[in-house]
Amino acid sequence: MNRINNVKYALAAIALAAVSFGSFAADLVSSAPAGQQQVGVISATGGTNLSSLESQLSAKAAAAGAKSFTITSTSGQNNLHGTAVIYE
Repeated sequence: MNRINNVKYALAAIALAAVSFGSFAADLVSSAPAGQQQVGVISATGGTNLSSLESQLSAKAAAAGAKSFTITSTSGQNNLHGTAVIYE
């Protein structure tokens, strides 16, 4: 019985963490947002498609504390590389 409770608590913690992470994700924008300043540039490598590359860049932007980011370049075919400007 104790093990079942531990599993329930673990699943609840994972669900809360996923919801919390989603609320802190940086927004992809097409141009510099009004009222925000450029604070840096990030890059990611290893995306298998544009969506996975965008997800990697979004995670890096959020980890850097950015509110939003705009993708400035992408390259590659099967192993994509991209850069983005981040804003606060």
